[in-house]
Parts: sequence; C-alpha cells; structure tokens
Amino acid sequence: MFCPKCAAQNVDQASFCRVCGANISLVPQALNGQLTTAADNAGEVRRGGKRRDREPGLEAAIPTFFTGIAFLVVSLVLAFSQMGYGWWFWMLIPAFSCLGSSIAQYCKYRESRNRIARSAANQSSLGAPTAVTSFPVRNTGEMLPPPASVTEGTTRHLGAEAPTRHLDS
Repeated sequence: MFCPKCAAQNVDQASFCRVCGANISLVPQALNGQLTTAADNAGEVRRGGKRRDREPGLEAAIPTFFTGIAFLVVSLVLAFSQMGYGWWFWMLIPAFSCLGSSIAQYCKYRESRNRIARSAANQSSLGAPTAVTSFPVRNTGEMLPPPASVTEGTTRHLGAEAPTRHLDS
C-alpha cells in the first residue's frame, strides 16, 4: 500500500506511514469503496432525539430565552416575598442556564447566516474553474531508493546514542 501523502510503500496492515507518519489506516477501505461518508451519517440521531445536522435557528433560541426570563422573574418574586425566603436563589440556576443557552443558540444562528453569506460571495467572485491542461512528464523507469523511516530520521537527527551508564558501586 502506498501513502497518499508521500507515496512511500508501506505494509498492507500499517496504520501510519513509515516515512511521513501520516494516518493511512483508512486507505484500504477507501480503495475498496467501503469508506463511510458524511452523507451516510446524515440522518443519525443522538441522545435526546435531536438531529445533528439541523441548522441553528431562532425557533429554538426564542422560547429558551423567554423560559430563562420567566425563571428570573419567579426568582425575583420569591426573593421579595416571605414564602421563598431561603430558596429563591436556587431559581437563578435554571434562569441563567436557559438565558445562556438561548444566547449560544442565537450566536450559532448568526454565525451560520454569516457563513452562508460569505460562501455566496466567494462563489460569485471565483468565476468558472480552470482545467489543468498538462502535467509534467516524469521518468517512471528510474528506481528511487526507499525513503528513510520516521524512526531512522529521528535517530539520525538526534545523533549518536547516549552512552550507557553503569551504576556500579
């Protein structure tokens, strides 16, 4: 099997290239057509029943924001009443949790809108792609020496081995 990064030959069961150290564990799967893609996992549902690929929107941020405001109002009402003297403070935890979650959802929504606008602007400014007409000719008949492995290169870089110390008393 050849490394797609440096074209060094490696054993078939190797996980990493012996020359450049690139992860080549998925190369046999890609060559056999068994590699999973993001399209295969598009409908996956994670814990809680939420879809992973759902676009962030305001329909989730607005109700969460108003839930946080409601908890905050209840907490303040309990603080100034005689009934919630000791535990009004604990109502602030879900209030700030909901408010923070809604702000995060809104920020994700704004970032996704900005990303879409930037990609649309980039698509319009790029124009039509140009094709490569010719590649440089390479002499494939010559035999190149195999490149040194990562371990050999590191050893050469570090120099000679450190002298062995004997602890004799």
